[in-house]
Amino acid sequence: MAENTPLPDLPKWTWLGGDTGLARRFGKPVRNFLNIEAAGGILLLITTAIALIWANSPWSGSYEDLWNTDFELIVGGYHMGGSGHHLTLATLVNDALMVIFFFVVGLEIKRELVSGHLKDPKAAALPVIAALGGMVIPALIFFAFNPSGDAASGWGIPMATDIAFAVGVVSLLGDRVSRPLKVFLLSLAIVDDIGAILVIAIFYTSSLSMSWSIAAVAILAIILLLKFLKIWYIPVYVLLGFAFWLATFESGIHATIAGVILGLIAPAKPQQTHEEGMKALEWLRDKGENIYPVDVRITAMELNESSNSVADRIGSALHPFSSFIIIPIFALANAGVDLSGGVLGDAAGSAITWGVALGLVIGKTVGIFAMTWIGMKLPFTARPKELNLLSLAGLSAAAGIGFTVALFITNLAYEDQQLFNDQSKIGILFASLAAAVIGLFLLHLGTKSKIKTYDSGSE
Repeated sequence: MAENTPLPDLPKWTWLGGDTGLARRFGKPVRNFLNIEAAGGILLLITTAIALIWANSPWSGSYEDLWNTDFELIVGGYHMGGSGHHLTLATLVNDALMVIFFFVVGLEIKRELVSGHLKDPKAAALPVIAALGGMVIPALIFFAFNPSGDAASGWGIPMATDIAFAVGVVSLLGDRVSRPLKVFLLSLAIVDDIGAILVIAIFYTSSLSMSWSIAAVAILAIILLLKFLKIWYIPVYVLLGFAFWLATFESGIHATIAGVILGLIAPAKPQQTHEEGMKALEWLRDKGENIYPVDVRITAMELNESSNSVADRIGSALHPFSSFIIIPIFALANAGVDLSGGVLGDAAGSAITWGVALGLVIGKTVGIFAMTWIGMKLPFTARPKELNLLSLAGLSAAAGIGFTVALFITNLAYEDQQLFNDQSKIGILFASLAAAVIGLFLLHLGTKSKIKTYDSGSE
């Protein structure tokens, strides 16, 4: 998601700022790790490896038993996990925890649309065009391998780009990949996420319950009314957000869409400008003896909060939780594919595996590269600085890392077909590894290349 801001040095009197053995050997290394751009991707890679090793170890049975553990919630006459939904621990991760991930995605999209790179139509045009190519071509490649039958329902799998992995991989090259190129990749991935969310909402929704759908719409209307009335008391929104998620879950629409909608309607503009806050502080100062220091401190804290938008405050609080807890747990629950018993051999001959793998590696690279090349020749696009053909090819290949959302769509497309599910996951794992290697190699060459740079003077 958003790039992390380097943390300042802590005062000596704090625990991390101290010189104790625990702070030196554990606290500071962990803090430094969490502060690097690639941290989320690295942690995701580690948990993926753990899931694969666990699922192929002598204790593989415990892996399946853990995530297939039944889960039920009974409150009065309401029975969540009853006949309508068979809930397991894996389902809880995918349908409940991942709502927070998609909520953060919604916040990122809103912020980019309101005050970020996608606010400027010219700057947004090129990533949008590129993302369209990166979604359509992979889907067509998958359809070429799986034109009909149950297997064809996985066409949405190779359309997705994993933001954390893709940006993390590119960040391994450090400052050699300029900020405009990283912003281009991030913007492209965000547009890609919008496409994936629409695909999930429209094509991977089960039969609808009219009563629960009406309840979801009613709760959303209440949230919008409170927003219109400028009521910003967060606990109220938490309760209403949970009710909205539950109604969406029971309606048949995939529950993660609730998270995206809540993220998109969160206010992304500050309640007041920095200048207005400074004027309020000057007014307090001018009151002199009529004001207590504690009132100044409390007011300053309130002004600081109101000068940052609700979306920024919530996003900053949830981003570490999403990147370092939710996504690793999701990978642990979904990446554990049993590769024994000829599974790899079956996958090698599977049209699903090849459709997913080639869709991500070839489809993403060709689709994004070709559409970006065409888009750069159009008069209404702004071209990133330092973007040469090799760098563009590297960014296009890196966008083929389709891990998190691709696994998510796999579970929706092949929920009751374990063989297809495993074949798709194997395709995702191998394709994401290949895309990372190819992307790094091409970007490495592109940062040294003297090939023509496209530049319209806009970042």
